[in-house]
Amino acid sequence: MMLTAITTAKRRIDYRQVPTPPPAAGRALIRVQHVALCGTDAHIWDDDYPADLPVIQGHEFVGLIEQIEPGLVDARDGVPLVPGLPVAVSPMVYCNTCPPCLAGRFNICESISCLGCYEDGALAEILSAPVSKLHPLPLGLPRYLGALGEPGSIAMQAVNRGRPQAGETALVLGCGPIGLLATLFLTERGVRVIASDLSESRMALAEECGAVATFAPGTGGQLGDLWGAATGPTLIIEATGVPASFETAVSVAAPTARLVQVGISGRQALLSLRDLPFKELDILGSRNSLNLIPEALEVLARHQDVAARLVTHRFPFDSLSAAFETMLDSGQSVGKIVIDLPATAVTGLAAAHQETPLGQESSNVS
Repeated sequence: MMLTAITTAKRRIDYRQVPTPPPAAGRALIRVQHVALCGTDAHIWDDDYPADLPVIQGHEFVGLIEQIEPGLVDARDGVPLVPGLPVAVSPMVYCNTCPPCLAGRFNICESISCLGCYEDGALAEILSAPVSKLHPLPLGLPRYLGALGEPGSIAMQAVNRGRPQAGETALVLGCGPIGLLATLFLTERGVRVIASDLSESRMALAEECGAVATFAPGTGGQLGDLWGAATGPTLIIEATGVPASFETAVSVAAPTARLVQVGISGRQALLSLRDLPFKELDILGSRNSLNLIPEALEVLARHQDVAARLVTHRFPFDSLSAAFETMLDSGQSVGKIVIDLPATAVTGLAAAHQETPLGQESSNVS
């Protein structure tokens, strides 16, 4: 038997003992250690998301391989998958048969699903996952930071969609976790990043991620000074989902700029049909990722101090309701929240990925 946290109704989580998943061919049993929460999780907990309750949430996670068929090797990087190895797990489930999948765009599969959203996920002691979804952590990366691999992959997908060029100026609108990670990834590629957000503390984090300048929305009169001799940013990542932010992006974009919309909203934006053709803008959507967790983990491993700053809160497994209430508290400055499950012992191969003690990983952890 294993302990699970099941979201059974609006803002209600029940802890239950359920049977441990059995071993299965082509799958591994993962002892979950850390689960990061995102806005989608908060919406599911608040019963404000198209997910059917009850469900075990958790789609950004890392754990140790508990049981696996002997002799299997991760086809991506040749690392043997053996018990005790720390791995991040891709939560996406796709069909491989629909037109987008056959075109290599499985991130927008017509029947896409996601562990922790539409089917049971990682807020459980043990999870069964296909071996193809396992991604070994880079050596030395603290395991709780491995839970950022999945949101990192979302940010990297948006960056890749924008076709960044070293030396150009990019504008990142929104300094939540996705915008901050996009800022870090763009900076690594030699892009000059300017970031915008309503929160001073988030903009300060953007500067730690490499942004050369920041500004608050509504300071449009100062924008021209930020571009220098350029006529505007040539790449924009819109990570808020706020219609006015998208409208701003179209307005300030340089001719021929690429605008990547990764923030999601059901609301409508008002645009002039003059700007798009006159500037010949490329408007690009970005959803999920094309198996980019390994690449995201490598960048996080090179910038562990910055990655740790993105984790503002950590909670034990038995305090999930408090974690969600913190996420929805507008009076708090919240980045990523990480849930620590009971499996925290460091043994065997996991010792190479030594865990930082709870509450000591960064100076701003609550």
